[in-house]
Amino acid sequence: MLIRLAIASLLNRRATVMLTLFTIALSVALLLGVEKLRQDAKASFANTISQTDLVVGARSGSIQLLLYSVFRIGNATSNISWGSYQHFANHPRVKWTVPLSLGDSHRGFRVLGTSRDYFQYYRYGRGQPLAFEQGKPFEDLYDAVIGADVARELGYTLGQSMIVAHGLVDIGNSGHKDKPFRVAGILARTGTPVDRTVHVSLAGIEAMHIDWQAGVPIPGRSISAEQTRQMALEPKAITAFMVGLTSKISAFQVQRQINEYRREPMQAILPGVALQELWDLMSVAEQALRAVSILVVVAGLAGMLSAILNTLAERRREMAILRSVGARPLQVFALFTLEAGLYGLLGTLLGYLVYSLSLLAAADWLLESYGLNLQLGPPGSLEWMILGAVTLAATLVGMIPAYVAYRNTLADGLSVRI
Repeated sequence: MLIRLAIASLLNRRATVMLTLFTIALSVALLLGVEKLRQDAKASFANTISQTDLVVGARSGSIQLLLYSVFRIGNATSNISWGSYQHFANHPRVKWTVPLSLGDSHRGFRVLGTSRDYFQYYRYGRGQPLAFEQGKPFEDLYDAVIGADVARELGYTLGQSMIVAHGLVDIGNSGHKDKPFRVAGILARTGTPVDRTVHVSLAGIEAMHIDWQAGVPIPGRSISAEQTRQMALEPKAITAFMVGLTSKISAFQVQRQINEYRREPMQAILPGVALQELWDLMSVAEQALRAVSILVVVAGLAGMLSAILNTLAERRREMAILRSVGARPLQVFALFTLEAGLYGLLGTLLGYLVYSLSLLAAADWLLESYGLNLQLGPPGSLEWMILGAVTLAATLVGMIPAYVAYRNTLADGLSVRI
């Protein structure tokens, strides 16, 4: 009986009820969206690299090394020599290494010099290897392998010619126009920075810079692309390198040996530990974003409370009539509490619907613009907890007007106040 009365009362005030439900729904959708974005962004970062035991670069901060070597964000403070790289590449406990050379770009995308081992040993997600959508790894000196986003945004296909710029901004004469590269392969989408990277060989990096010095062409010296093919193009230095070990147990031992290397200052980091440090650094902003979304939900519940309180004066006669047909004050209290609970339940369901539709509409845009792969699935434990918490909070907030109505019915009886 109380449920029928509560539903009939809500339907009788449908305009006000819809506005209140819409407010609660938007706040719930925002809270769910923020939590989804926070969780999937964290998972996306964590899935960028896997099955790599160490990342080694010049001595700096662990987060800085992780950002420029794995996420292509920022620049290295200095390089490490090719001799030092070979020293640890031949370490008895090292199973494989992948050298990385950064510093150039192509139309806003980072260019990475590496070896063919990159396509064999690089793993992301849950140990997934890189796959080719078209073509194959570079074989020729001027071959390039591009990520999925590079191919899509620039419209590149196999055999496309491309000019690599020196540095991160293509201005003036910064391009290596005399040594164009050719697209030899296009990688399948990974949802990682690999999608926005142009991969070339280390020899190709050396060939581009053979007649450059200190970031500018050497005056009076010009070596053609064909001439470089006849030259020894062993790198003098690289930016960083990834390491896979024969045994996970030896990770700390090899890390200590690299960090204590006396020939030049180097640093080895464990990617998982550095990622945790990165998230700890971002935790303040993360918690602030969550707090804002919770405050929006509180504002929505406050709007519901205001809407119910504003109707109390109009419903005094209604409550008096209920008392006249035998309703007790506690039943009036239960009726208002039940109405608030229905507000919360319907608002959370509508909010989840808005959240789901928004996620479906924005998923492709987020993937293309920010590399965030947000997948809609059945509600998880966190979603159920949020939906349940908001419904419970609405029910508890509804006890305030319920108590006021309870007191009014005790005092009013059948009298009508004018």
